[in-house]
Amino acid sequence: MAELPLPDLDPTSDRAVFRQIADHSRDAIEQGVLAEGDKVPSEARLMQHYGVARMTIRNALQVLQGEGLTVAEHGRGVFVRSHPPVRRLASDRFARRHREQGKAAFIAETEGAGGKPSVDSIRITEEAPSADVASLLGLTAADSVIRRSRRYLINGQPVETAVSYVPAVIARGTRIAEPDSGPGGIYARLEELGFRLDHFVEDIRSRMPLRDEMRALKLAPGVPVFHLVRTAFTSDGRAVEVCDTVMSSDAYVLSYELPAR
Repeated sequence: MAELPLPDLDPTSDRAVFRQIADHSRDAIEQGVLAEGDKVPSEARLMQHYGVARMTIRNALQVLQGEGLTVAEHGRGVFVRSHPPVRRLASDRFARRHREQGKAAFIAETEGAGGKPSVDSIRITEEAPSADVASLLGLTAADSVIRRSRRYLINGQPVETAVSYVPAVIARGTRIAEPDSGPGGIYARLEELGFRLDHFVEDIRSRMPLRDEMRALKLAPGVPVFHLVRTAFTSDGRAVEVCDTVMSSDAYVLSYELPAR
């Protein structure tokens, strides 16, 4: 964006110079003057225009990266960060009709929004559950779980990681313990095994990602994640699955319909 007009610094402002420079670029991004994927003016051009040292420019660019607005590419420069397609996390995403159509929640919602869903990094093990998972599933120290970890992508861009824990006494030897769990996903398999699902309980919080999560989701610095833990219950109140999910916060809108009665 060599032709991007750059405002002048305000010498009367008590705002630090590097923050004023960051403000100018942020305004250009928010107003669409700099679009997703556009290159931010180079350090050399910014230094020349503002008449400041390279470190001042780097501090300004670091502010933008810390806010998740830009991403630095080694040897190429700094670019406006591209945002993944937004998936609306609706309250009916686990409705039985999706399973009956042979589609797991992620596939059904992503296709409904016009995206191309995919799953990779599938890994399945049998192991002892953590204390938190054992408590949610009502298990003892002697029990084990089938652990299914995977990563979800939309149009090839990672947006979510998930780890499901199902009591091994239920899942061992079934398709739940196989890489391809079949049409409708593991919830469809649970219902085929006689565990008719009645409701789900979700706990959601926002936090900054861990290093491995940043790498798996290809997150820019400054982008938080949603950490969602969901427990699936049968009609007789038995917990049959816990899913620990980490989602890129800028890839989702949490959308819920709540009764007013």
